[in-house]
Amino acid sequence: MKRIYGLETEYGIAFTAGDSRRLGPEEVARYLFRPVVEWGRSSNVFLPNGARLYLDVGSHPEYATAECDRLDDLIAQDAAGDAILTDLLARAQTALEADGHDGRAHLVKNNTDAQGNSYGSHENLLVRRSMDFSHLTSVLLPFLVTRQLMVGAGALIPSRPSMQAPAAESNRAASQQEQGPAAGEIAAGGSRAFGLSARSDVMWEGLSSATTRSRPIINARDEPHADAEKYRRLHVIVGDSSMLQATTELKVGTAILVLDLIESGVPMGDRSLRHPIRDIRLVARDLSGRTALESAAGGTTSALALQSLYLEHATRLVERGDHSLGDDATAHRVIDRWRRMIEALEAGDTSPMAGEIDWVLKKTLMDRYLARSGADWDDPRLTRLDVAYHDITPGVGLLGPLAESGRTTRVVGDDAVTAARSTPPATTRAALRGRFVEAAHAARRDFTVDWVHLRLNDQSHRAVVLKDPFAPDSERAEAVIDALIDEAPSSTV
Repeated sequence: MKRIYGLETEYGIAFTAGDSRRLGPEEVARYLFRPVVEWGRSSNVFLPNGARLYLDVGSHPEYATAECDRLDDLIAQDAAGDAILTDLLARAQTALEADGHDGRAHLVKNNTDAQGNSYGSHENLLVRRSMDFSHLTSVLLPFLVTRQLMVGAGALIPSRPSMQAPAAESNRAASQQEQGPAAGEIAAGGSRAFGLSARSDVMWEGLSSATTRSRPIINARDEPHADAEKYRRLHVIVGDSSMLQATTELKVGTAILVLDLIESGVPMGDRSLRHPIRDIRLVARDLSGRTALESAAGGTTSALALQSLYLEHATRLVERGDHSLGDDATAHRVIDRWRRMIEALEAGDTSPMAGEIDWVLKKTLMDRYLARSGADWDDPRLTRLDVAYHDITPGVGLLGPLAESGRTTRVVGDDAVTAARSTPPATTRAALRGRFVEAAHAARRDFTVDWVHLRLNDQSHRAVVLKDPFAPDSERAEAVIDALIDEAPSSTV
């Protein structure tokens, strides 16, 4: 089996001021994207590694990986996005200091800000048009509601779930950020608890084409970025931004395996939940995974029981080699981590997973602070610790020292990440896009690129359409790229 997948990650921007005035995210974002605009004449560019980098509304830098058909390529591409942005951050910091701003700019790879706003980490997965989409979502939704038990980022959330109506659309339009229903409770310092995911409280539908006022777990907007007769793009917006590579691998890998189960026709039975939106909030507040959830077909189940069931079916699929993770070694690694996490939950001791699963590691760090300080979950210093966990600013975040000491599990090495910063995956159409961008830039030509099109903005209007995301070769694209290489000044070759 083959499948295309990718990640979109929005990053938060912050500025801690010294003696000079405090800068807002908009001002810091201008410094951050100054080199991008100088290079690509826009704050919305495709890079030579096939990825897209742009400044989203609300001053959120967003990095969308190139199309991948191997999970290890995706992990490397995602880590490359962090590296690209931290390099831009270092350049922004130098420029800020040169302009007399006393303070430090920060990039945070999380999903909430201090005001309780939530921004996204989205998964894109290609599915075949022939698949019954209603059946697909009915099987996938219970998995996504309960997946946070395996791969949530962990968060400080209100101890009781809120089901009040989401903020009005006009309010969101003013900030262009995803306003969570529990923001007021957090800001007011109400009773908090450690939960699996803050994203749970900003979900309002299981499936919808909306992404703002009525935010769904699965976005149904039909934009395949491929041959629409053959494919559609599954846009999952419920996930957290993962800090640990092992968590990212498990998060995306398990979702891919569940899609493989569905497309393989494996009978899963009706696992639909009667109240998925209520349940996603309940699951977030139960670190044991044993809270009773009402099944649509009658009776009850639990997050732990559902994840165990999906694992059982996925294990048999991987044993047959019938999966789309790229290679059997990766698939077996995903299954092994999935199984060990379930076994840890069943044993009531998740500490063995602290180096692999974000929420387990974050809670371990917070528990240590609480034990030393005697504080409770309402202590504001825990909020700072929460943010520091996701801070990718070099020399500032918590994870750097932990990774350097070998306390976290790496999936891909530094060499793979370094290569992914400039080199696209070799087995998808991203290889053509990356080479085109590099060649057109070297030839100093005006060009336009999106996920499907490569175009030179000249009198010839040479354009190539790449509708097959699995195809790393195209005679037309190769001809245009070769011509651009010939045009490039010798000093750039």
